[in-house]
Amino acid sequence: MNNSTIAAIRGQFPVFQKKIYLNSCSQGALSGRVEAGFQEYLRVWHEQGSPWDIWVEHYETARTVFARFIGADPEEVALVASASAGVNAIASSLCFSDRPRVVLGEFEFPTMGHIWLAHRKRGAEVHFVEAVNDHLSVKGYEALIDAKTMIVPLTHMCFMNGFRMPVAEIAKIAHDRGAMVLLDDYQDCGTRPVNVKAMDLDFYVSGTLKYLLGPPGLAFMYVKKSLISSLVPSVTGWFGQANPFAFNVKLFDPAQAGRRFESGTPPIPSIYGACEGVRLLQEIGMPRVADQVKTLTKALLDGARELSIRAKTPPDSVGPLVVLQCNDADALVQKFAAEGVVLSSRHDGLRISFHIYNTLDDVQFVLQLLAKNLDLLVTEQTTAQR
Repeated sequence: MNNSTIAAIRGQFPVFQKKIYLNSCSQGALSGRVEAGFQEYLRVWHEQGSPWDIWVEHYETARTVFARFIGADPEEVALVASASAGVNAIASSLCFSDRPRVVLGEFEFPTMGHIWLAHRKRGAEVHFVEAVNDHLSVKGYEALIDAKTMIVPLTHMCFMNGFRMPVAEIAKIAHDRGAMVLLDDYQDCGTRPVNVKAMDLDFYVSGTLKYLLGPPGLAFMYVKKSLISSLVPSVTGWFGQANPFAFNVKLFDPAQAGRRFESGTPPIPSIYGACEGVRLLQEIGMPRVADQVKTLTKALLDGARELSIRAKTPPDSVGPLVVLQCNDADALVQKFAAEGVVLSSRHDGLRISFHIYNTLDDVQFVLQLLAKNLDLLVTEQTTAQR
């Protein structure tokens, strides 16, 4: 993408008038498009008072928008308040008597561990694949996935170091041994094309507040069509029923589509904002987004290498997350904030996350600040001295 095109996209995000924003791994920048989505929600509410017919129609439109974005059918998609809510619904629908084992890596976002560990009282046996040198290996999963394994939850990208999981290889091992695969794509969805059918996934979950450029309060989940009827969640609610508006307190009748994994009243304001974020990305084109993110990631990793800074992110990463090892990550975040740069830290890592609105000028500014603060970073020289 040429500079003028990137500048036009960047101009839709007011935060860049005052900041260099590099924190999309925590919250995507707010665009005028998403803000207009919220304004439309408020306009309809003001004008009609209780426009639930319009809101429910918009809610179903969102299901189609997300389904198309990930290559699924609308009836395979549930709209949930968070990724945690979606995964909890899946976990509650499983019986662990014959296949009690749950195999997941220690790079998962904490909620994934919390959910499956909570089901130990229902018979789940949770096993963690341990990381070696900031990597999780296929062999590590292969050693733990067996005929007793029910499900293998995977994160597409580690939120702490940007390591990208070899999803296809692990999924094949799991399926060959009769286990299901759940992919948490929250840390990556919105930066490259996604096709859940091509990845041969049983479940897929992501949310709108990061690279999908939307607000918090909304996530979506894919459930393979062939599995839906066999899974009956006990974490449920009225919008998970075949007819939410039957108002029959004595009838439990889960929807026949992915909606059965939903629970309470949909987060309508978030839906209005989130749809516009996805539409903006689709108009730009996901291959173009992926190319830009890859270019920026490579430039930063190359520059950090020239400064001898130790990156926790693999050198062949295509983004969007780059994590540099620090002696004092929190202090470094504050140093950057003083210069108008917004980023974040996790443990001993400085997290820098790119999106379509970032530029090579952003990368160069970051590298200049890193060069001025090498004392707060772990370099190859300091590693060798240890």
